[in-house]
Amino acid sequence: MLFARLLAATLLVVFGLCAADHPDTSLSDAEIQKIIRTFGAKESAFLKAREQYTYKQSVKVAEVSPAGRETGKYEYKSDIIFGPDKERTEKVTWAPVSTLQRLQLTPEDEKDLRDVQPFVLNSENLDQYYIRYLGKQNADQIPCYLFAVKPKTMIKGERYFAGLIWVDDKDLQIVKTYGRGVGLLAKHSDQQFPKFETYRDQVDGRFWFPVFTIAETVLPFSGGPVPIKMVVKYEDYKLFGSTSNITFGAEVDTPPSTTPENPPPSNPK
Repeated sequence: MLFARLLAATLLVVFGLCAADHPDTSLSDAEIQKIIRTFGAKESAFLKAREQYTYKQSVKVAEVSPAGRETGKYEYKSDIIFGPDKERTEKVTWAPVSTLQRLQLTPEDEKDLRDVQPFVLNSENLDQYYIRYLGKQNADQIPCYLFAVKPKTMIKGERYFAGLIWVDDKDLQIVKTYGRGVGLLAKHSDQQFPKFETYRDQVDGRFWFPVFTIAETVLPFSGGPVPIKMVVKYEDYKLFGSTSNITFGAEVDTPPSTTPENPPPSNPK
């Protein structure tokens, strides 16, 4: 799927112009850097905690007609589990034949699904990104610090996030991301990558876990525009060895079109 050369600098022109609800000029540079270091450390702790959880993941990418009717789709469901040797692994549980006609998933798309859409900005990768504070803005009524993020440099074969992150001003954890996967592509590549939104919710009373990613856009291929809808869900989180779990919502077939200035409602804090 998803062809085009779109540099991170171009993305930040788009994302960086999103004004915060309450521009905050009261924070000094030192205070902003402290907030960044703190949420980076908490994201590191979250990433380590998430590795102890099993969960179910479902992916649906659909081509749609101008009238909104599905004309082809790619779907799969998988369980993230621990095997007999206690190694974490992904077990595909459902994968019907793709009926996509104009899209083709690439290795870059697979990396985005796995690593970029549930983006974690932690102490280990903070130095890889430019991080610009934009002010205060709510994410589903949750007061947040809003930051624009883009990679400083890109290595061939790697994928990165460029866009916006909302950081809860109490927990200092990421609760929402809006952006696109970026990376170095082959010359004359026609790959296009959709803007997406990923929402998180508290699962264990401490950390904010990804619960769903949505995208609804038109990809401007050189051969013509292709409208798509994408829904990725992360459900039924269970701490390894525990019987407790939390499940989020029913199947979402037609997510609403959203913008960072007017985000759709997500699961409340």
